[in-house]
Amino acid sequence: MCGIVAYVGQQEALPIIIKGLKRLEYRGYDSAGVALLDQKGLSIYKKKGKVSELEKHLESNGAIQSKIGIGHTRWATHGEPNDVNAHPHYSSSEKLAMIHNGIIENYEVLKKDLLQKGYTFQSETDTEVFIKFIEDIQKHNECSLEEALRLALHKVVGAYAIVLINLEEPDTLIAARKGSPLVIGVGEDEYFLASDATPIIEYTNKVVYLDDYEIAVIRNGRLQVKTIENVETNPYINQLEMELEAIEKGGYEHFMMKEIYEQPKSIADCLRGRLDAKSGRLVLGGLRDYMNKFQNAERIIITACGTSWHAGLVAEYLFEEFARVPVEVEYASEFRYRNPVINDRDFVIAISQSGETADTLAAIELAKSKGATIFGVCNVVGSSIPRATHAGSYTHAGPEIGVASTKAFTAQISVLAMMALKLGYQRGTLPEGRYIQLLHELEAIPSKVEKALESNKQIEYIASEYKDVRNALYLGRGYNFPVALEGALKLKEISYIHAEGYPAAEMKHGPIALIDEEMPVIFIATQDSSYEKVVSNIQEVKARKGKVIAVVTEGDTQVRGMADHVIEIPETHEAFAPLVAVVPLQLLSYHIAVMRGCNVDQPRNLAKSVTVE
Repeated sequence: MCGIVAYVGQQEALPIIIKGLKRLEYRGYDSAGVALLDQKGLSIYKKKGKVSELEKHLESNGAIQSKIGIGHTRWATHGEPNDVNAHPHYSSSEKLAMIHNGIIENYEVLKKDLLQKGYTFQSETDTEVFIKFIEDIQKHNECSLEEALRLALHKVVGAYAIVLINLEEPDTLIAARKGSPLVIGVGEDEYFLASDATPIIEYTNKVVYLDDYEIAVIRNGRLQVKTIENVETNPYINQLEMELEAIEKGGYEHFMMKEIYEQPKSIADCLRGRLDAKSGRLVLGGLRDYMNKFQNAERIIITACGTSWHAGLVAEYLFEEFARVPVEVEYASEFRYRNPVINDRDFVIAISQSGETADTLAAIELAKSKGATIFGVCNVVGSSIPRATHAGSYTHAGPEIGVASTKAFTAQISVLAMMALKLGYQRGTLPEGRYIQLLHELEAIPSKVEKALESNKQIEYIASEYKDVRNALYLGRGYNFPVALEGALKLKEISYIHAEGYPAAEMKHGPIALIDEEMPVIFIATQDSSYEKVVSNIQEVKARKGKVIAVVTEGDTQVRGMADHVIEIPETHEAFAPLVAVVPLQLLSYHIAVMRGCNVDQPRNLAKSVTVE
């Protein structure tokens, strides 16, 4: 992990690669490097830290002109972040250089064998082992680099997206993938490779998504794709719909703030063409061929990680209330390893913003092998999850650059809410009158989110009061419990303040011991069926001199009389309240993090797309 960029063509490679690496900074990283092939040979330049540090290092080495090169931003998995462990890595002969995203699980076995053959290693990485293993195969089999790579891929265990550059083939790039994304941009006599489309869109809107177990060879201006069994394929060229403006900050200080403010539009985009409350129309094209399986499912299993898991928890409430079908929400990382009971009557929903989350992909493969129907909910068109599932729906939230997810969360809930409404109506558990009413309620959410954003200045002031706290507790009940979890995750992700989310009633079973005059307790206390219970929980906190910040329904006077701070949101049906109530919590986390001097778009140690286990 975490970002790959490569170029071959008639333009200068270095500026394209550096700009591409900057486009990938949102994915999170700790070091960066490039390898360039010019008249002097194959040269590697790499530095710990940001791409800007790499640029300084390159400037100190003078002008570098090359029409071919590879670049990488690393998020450490094997070996600490430093110059030596950064990518690219040389082969022993220094005729090859490679960049790699993923993890080679059997690298220690391979390394031991190579050490016995006399190879030496400068880094602690599995990537250096990988490239020297390829070189060893090429040497002993007296074969081409392409053939050596193919043989190596049959023996490595793990996940990879790799790009190789070869001193002896100065117009050639060789790439391969398994379990880690790789996109090839197709230009006029030039090619761009990257972990996702953001570095490519400036140059071309034509892309090929490499599939697992495929090898791409770009040679003499021609792209050839084969399987690792040496069977040539006919790569499909996709047209990107992404606009360059969508990956720019657009006047905002940070991508995260831009994406928070984009939520009225992103939710509306998600609903557009699918939901029309006036006519009672709700159409999810991805369900068309699998509606019978969906309608007759004996159980729904939702699997996801991080923020997407919180969206899944909201969906659990929605499906069980509207469709009266049992739901289980599973962390993908646990689900895949605990030998779960799954059968062909289960309907599995896999949620991922990036569509590349390694654990979620593995959970999909497990459930598929047991006969379940798999439905994907993700944001990135052409990513791995849509290709691995039987069917699915895109959230249409647009590119999300900030590492801490905001608009993807609300878009995911929007899709899942439509699915729950559709299922309830089809199963007859949701009467038509209530169904139409709920369609109107959901259709009104974008305007309510817009209204919630008007509290930004007030929330900024509240943030200034609590920016120096060391701990925070988030509490909610019912539909607002997942919102409490998401609020706590946002705060800890970007401000590095320890925060926990709990069901409000569970406060008495432990967390209440933590409450004192210093720790803020953030309640999601909107008007719903649990409101009076939450009011009682607030009183318990105030009795212990705790500081209370409450998100309440507009016009609430009861909580206002008890809380230290209240943030009002428009009155919203409790089933859809999470879509609105989460917005003040996103803003609170953002402002606290900014005031603490944190990098909100690229929090330490975090990656946007978690493509390794």
